[in-house]
Amino acid sequence: MRTRKAALVGALCVGLSAALTACGSGASDPDAGTNGVGKLDAAKIQDKAREAARGADAVHLSGNVVSQGRTYKIDMRLKKNGGTGQLSTGATAFELLRVGDELYLKAPASFWSQGSGGAAGGKLEKKYVKVPSGDPSYQQFKGFTDKDVLLDGLLGLHGKLTRGDHGTVAGVRTIRVTGGNGSGGTLDVSLTGTPYPVRVQRAGGAGQLELGDWGQDFALSVPDKSATVDYGKNIPTGADPSSGKS
Repeated sequence: MRTRKAALVGALCVGLSAALTACGSGASDPDAGTNGVGKLDAAKIQDKAREAARGADAVHLSGNVVSQGRTYKIDMRLKKNGGTGQLSTGATAFELLRVGDELYLKAPASFWSQGSGGAAGGKLEKKYVKVPSGDPSYQQFKGFTDKDVLLDGLLGLHGKLTRGDHGTVAGVRTIRVTGGNGSGGTLDVSLTGTPYPVRVQRAGGAGQLELGDWGQDFALSVPDKSATVDYGKNIPTGADPSSGKS
């Protein structure tokens, strides 16, 4: 009887050996069938993720970012020559579009009326307003549409890096890298295919973003002139997202 049981256990172990690290241990290999990044040290995992991000032609970012004391909800599609999407802060939501150096902003009438006595709101609502390159808000808005600048800022963790747990983000198997025991941010990197970053939690509670659709192209073109307003040298002061008047 014992011989039969021993033979049966042995047969089961052989059958399961492809899925288990060692027969009888019950511990599966979290890196089996992955791209192998999970076996690297934390610094190399971060380097691989940043390299993959820079090399991608396009990405979709969604979540929230804290910038200059304000919290922005962000949903942007970016590629090397520009980007498009929506930002919202407080009760105000607006659209951004950049093609090359040409930057456009579309916002509700209430957004444009701030600081202009209400005169500009009706004329600019539902229009793409071209933001002059010399306007104080140009660089700040542009930063939300610049793939490399935005990702370089988001993907840099602070403090000593440590390799964390294996997990999943939106169904994708991941390995986590943590900076400063969590206070320096965390980065979840894909273990499937190219080691793209799929989620980043910024240091100091400065927001969390999910990243996806890596390399998936999307349409990006200058809006039709009938839908565009060139406001000249300066856009209304109410359009300054750091003004606190939202």
